[in-house]
Amino acid sequence: MARSDKNPSETEAILIALDQLSQTIDVMTSVVGRLRNHMQQQEAAASDQTKDLQIEMQSDRILH
Repeated sequence: MARSDKNPSETEAILIALDQLSQTIDVMTSVVGRLRNHMQQQEAAASDQTKDLQIEMQSDRILH
């Protein structure tokens, strides 16, 4: 099928579908970025908590 064989409404429908796909990809990219940031923050908080616990446990030791 040559390009000239497609009617304008079919071309318009394809362009609309491509635009919707582009918008969907943008939204998904944003969501993935936010999830990545959230996971990194949780990992950093857990790491800080572990360090604090280790320091606390070390200070509880009695030296003779």
